[in-house]
Amino acid sequence: MEQIIYDRMAELDTRHWWYRARRDILHTLIGRKISPGANAKILEVGCGTGHNLAMLGSFGKVDAIELYADARVIASKRLGHPVFDARLPELAGISRGHYDLVAALDVVEHVEDDVAALKALGDCLAPGGRILVTVPAFRWMWSGHDVANHHFRRYTQTSLRAAIAAAGLKIEFIGWYNSILFPLAAIDRLIARVTGREGSTDTMPSAVINWLFGTIFALEKHLIGRVPMTPGVSIAAVISLPAAQS
Repeated sequence: MEQIIYDRMAELDTRHWWYRARRDILHTLIGRKISPGANAKILEVGCGTGHNLAMLGSFGKVDAIELYADARVIASKRLGHPVFDARLPELAGISRGHYDLVAALDVVEHVEDDVAALKALGDCLAPGGRILVTVPAFRWMWSGHDVANHHFRRYTQTSLRAAIAAAGLKIEFIGWYNSILFPLAAIDRLIARVTGREGSTDTMPSAVINWLFGTIFALEKHLIGRVPMTPGVSIAAVISLPAAQS
């Protein structure tokens, strides 16, 4: 990703409605669909500035990986110990068969060979472990945000299912999220396409909008993993090893 993305992330990740509500939703999803045991061993792959580390840390002891040096420095301070530097799908130096939960939160779309990346995540799982993957949805929503973030693709549930199956992994849960605000996001992307406004828009909104969007988005923590969600901006999946490997 471009350096400006990490600069914005470091500036906004504790205040922006999207980061805050997303953490609440993913925390709920982990508790509802994964329930790591006490003192779980957790790995976040592609942790950015570390804005999810405290949330993941509520479930156990966290290790993390981040390629970009400046973001890794910030994340290491938040984590309290060094963040690893390892690239997907190789994950050089990362323990295999070790982790109870591996989180790749908006990461797989950055890797050209997503099947190899998913397989590598599976290789890191201890018996009975789970992977939590989130990805952006719908190729037609491609925008300057995807370009700036160096995405290779956006997904449908069908394409994500196919990549997971090709990696030899088992889906335990898959569903949309950021669904309530999806119509607004879709309209914004279409207007941007028509008007030629294709730049990334990761900026801090007004206090009122930040509170309103955060409150609306966070409502999904009461729904995710309980009821089927309508199409959304993103997809979440909980993945495990096949029975013979777990």
